[in-house]
Amino acid sequence: MNKKLFVLTVGLLLATGCSTVRTLDANQPGAPVVYSGTRLDLYAIQGGCCEKDRFGAEAPKYPMLDLPGSALLDTLLLPLSVLTVLGVGFQASGGM
Repeated sequence: MNKKLFVLTVGLLLATGCSTVRTLDANQPGAPVVYSGTRLDLYAIQGGCCEKDRFGAEAPKYPMLDLPGSALLDTLLLPLSVLTVLGVGFQASGGM
């Protein structure tokens, strides 16, 4: 029974879409970068009206389910987010 509940929960989480992933490629001037997915979830939970205008991405259908995963991923991406806000660019090239 616990395994079925776990699979159902994971399935719901994957079906809702991740706010962090949605906001990574949002081309919205002035959109928040640091903890953007978490902030989008909290904005949707609080009943925000215009997430597309503010964040450049649609909020997930179930933001309460998405919030823990987005918070985790935003925390993992925090160093890159801070560098982006500070305007630090990284040009990488590879190969021979």
